[in-house]
Amino acid sequence: MEAHPETNHGDDHGHGFAHVASVKSLILTWGTLMCLTGLTVYASTIHFGSNSMNLLVAMAIAIVKGTLVIVFFMHMRHEKPFHVIIIAAGILFAVLFVSIGLIDTGQYQDDVVWGSYDPGAQPTTSTTP
Repeated sequence: MEAHPETNHGDDHGHGFAHVASVKSLILTWGTLMCLTGLTVYASTIHFGSNSMNLLVAMAIAIVKGTLVIVFFMHMRHEKPFHVIIIAAGILFAVLFVSIGLIDTGQYQDDVVWGSYDPGAQPTTSTTP
């Protein structure tokens, strides 16, 4: 029997329910996230030709950052494949639902009245017969 079973670093971690990430990997992940945050700020000052391209660059950086958080801080790297598939499927469906909602945003933009909303204003009456 080991003198310190909590320091067992084989497949059975000895603590039963969670994986303990090394400080080095957490600091490297945090540093990478900070660099990507700086890249996001820098990219926001550059015009990539169109608003769609600006959004695409920002979303690509955000996806990389989100993936790092999921893989290292949420310990998906050490999860069973079934759990990873379930999480990935949930994210896929969320993206799918938002995408479906965004498909028709150009269809109703002409109907939107842009301006200030004053809930206390009296309704206007029409004087034309």
